[in-house]
Amino acid sequence: MKIAMPYDRGRVNQHFGQSREFAIFGMEGDRIVGTKIINSEDFCHNHEGLAGLLKAEEVEAIILGGIGHHMMVALQDLGFKIVTGASGDAAAVASDYARGSLITSDIDICSCGG
Repeated sequence: MKIAMPYDRGRVNQHFGQSREFAIFGMEGDRIVGTKIINSEDFCHNHEGLAGLLKAEEVEAIILGGIGHHMMVALQDLGFKIVTGASGDAAAVASDYARGSLITSDIDICSCGG
């Protein structure tokens, strides 16, 4: 399985649409078997483009902090499993998700208007 998340210096970036990088974690069970950092700077608030980039990377689940409504719809339309309200060290979040022990908050839709 591949998990993606907006990435900022090793942590989950809390603003999905403004993230300049995404971490993609290859998982086997609850172990990380590979990590790829992709540049997403050209896709800032480009909903379909960013969703397509993650789909091309064969990502199945996206874990994030906050996200705008239009981006959420673009991701859901492509069949991604979305987990909102995550924060902290990105690798730890990926491992917690794979183990079924990820704790998230109720924050999911960004109200920044972006």
